[in-house]
Amino acid sequence: MVSIFTYSPRGRNGHKAARSFMLASPAVLYTTKFDFLSWIFKGAGMTLLRGMAGILRGTRTRLQIPSTASTLVELRTLRGYTTNGSSSSSGPATSRSITALYGVLGLILVGSASVRVGWELRKSNESSSALSDRGFEKFGTPADFNKAIAQLRKELPLDAVSTDSDVLESHGFSANSYHPGMAHSVVVFPNETSDVVAIMKIATAYRMPVVAYSGGTSLEGHFSGIDGGCICVDMSEMNRILEVHGISWEELNATLKERGIPLFFPLDPGPGATIGGMIGTGCSGTNAVKYGTAKSHWFINITVVLPNGEVIKTRSRAKKSSAGFDLTKLFIGAEGTLGIVTEATLRLTPVVPTSVAVAAFPDVRQAANAVQEIVSSTAGDSLQCIELVDDHFMRATNKFGQSQRKYLEKDSLFFKLQGSPSSIKENAKIIQGIVKRNGGLSFELAKSEKEAIDLWKDRKNALWTSLALVPNSRGWSTDVCVPMSRLPDLVYGTKRDLEKLGIVSTIVGHAGDGNFHALLLFTDDKELPAVREAVHRIVERALDMEGTCTGEHGVGIGKKEYLYQELGEGTVDLMKQIKRTIDPLGIMNPGKLYPDKETKHKAPHVTL
Repeated sequence: MVSIFTYSPRGRNGHKAARSFMLASPAVLYTTKFDFLSWIFKGAGMTLLRGMAGILRGTRTRLQIPSTASTLVELRTLRGYTTNGSSSSSGPATSRSITALYGVLGLILVGSASVRVGWELRKSNESSSALSDRGFEKFGTPADFNKAIAQLRKELPLDAVSTDSDVLESHGFSANSYHPGMAHSVVVFPNETSDVVAIMKIATAYRMPVVAYSGGTSLEGHFSGIDGGCICVDMSEMNRILEVHGISWEELNATLKERGIPLFFPLDPGPGATIGGMIGTGCSGTNAVKYGTAKSHWFINITVVLPNGEVIKTRSRAKKSSAGFDLTKLFIGAEGTLGIVTEATLRLTPVVPTSVAVAAFPDVRQAANAVQEIVSSTAGDSLQCIELVDDHFMRATNKFGQSQRKYLEKDSLFFKLQGSPSSIKENAKIIQGIVKRNGGLSFELAKSEKEAIDLWKDRKNALWTSLALVPNSRGWSTDVCVPMSRLPDLVYGTKRDLEKLGIVSTIVGHAGDGNFHALLLFTDDKELPAVREAVHRIVERALDMEGTCTGEHGVGIGKKEYLYQELGEGTVDLMKQIKRTIDPLGIMNPGKLYPDKETKHKAPHVTL
């Protein structure tokens, strides 16, 4: 088990609950939530009815106004009771006159209360409906932001606060993303949790948005700046190992190996990813078929600085717990919108010997059929990774020139097998037989550790390898995930679209869990509309197959428009309520993750 000092975003979401107005009598319970004028008229109408009933026979009228002070107004007009509720002996006439008086008072008091409730509800409903388009975010003025930056300089070391234009620019834009970017107002470099607390208190005091920044490798615009200005919190200085504590996952595993500790952290995202960023996006990688994702059980607990500066720890270090909510998972995948993670306790797993094999197939469907049979076979438990790559990727690998071999330029599978040398050979024979039965053209198992490393490097160099297909090209990387049985259909449909659009691409996928990645290549910004449309088609196709808009890259700016379609209005609205509760000012990474409002996607406009 290892404790990591790093970062991950989280926000405090708080928003007034929708108001509810209730009038109750022995026969009537009336609840509504309309606009201002409706409240006045219906409130007055119900008051008149209650007042008349009070005059004629006396009733108990209860007005409940769940205001910020949780005020409860109760008017007693029960026949035979005096103003203090004691039994009256003055007879029916006196009782009726007192009741009539309270009926009139009820009309006045409840009527005025109705106006007040109507006004509060009007404001609340406006605020609630505005949440869909981030209307609850009411940030400070430019003057407030200048004061915030001055306060940051007072409370943090001088070299921990930067307004250098190059620093602001590099933290607001990404070479890996083609979504809108924007420079931040200031970049701060905390060294410990107390620094993050100070930053968040200043941000809250001046209502200045906050964007957490970790490895800078995200693909969906997660760390871009905010229009109007914001604080960027760069967590790169919080890279110390506390008890074997953390940094990037690669550095962590390298440190464990150097210390002779036969354990490793099995999540395997792209190079340069940090522990905090992995928490923020809910990442996974090539090892997911064996070890799962960040949302599995690899993060035992995390320490989070909330938007108001409060520090919480989500749970203890015990191996398991049934005490309360699993708040650790609330922050995994929150993308910096619910707070900043400064520490994490990770679960490690034993290092197991591995080897690598590669097999070529005539087409994707035969490769996918082989995968399903292999996973269900006795050799299935030995698989750490099963990676699908298309013929374009294999051609790019040969063209790139860094590989130690020449591959068949066919749709292929890369396998990473675990176990002792003898068990690896035995399971490889089982896999080879299944490959052959499914039309496989070749199957090769690495003959040495070095050969295994070289084979796996060819798969992991996917980005740079793919760029070799088109000289001076750039690549838009996107991912979706579908049920494994639908992966061939997704690949075929995508390749057909891209060919008709004239877009060169490579496709790689985690075949063991249905995760699909496409890198769309282009050389000129004029090609971006077609590339963007192709990405949209990929996502829509995945959703039509009961998949998800992102398997591991996260939502950010680029995928948030699809959440209503994928999750449904109720689920998205619940996410927004959690956001409002934890981050009432909406300062944590605004504009990311939560869709502005439900939209119906129009048919793609690019003619195929």
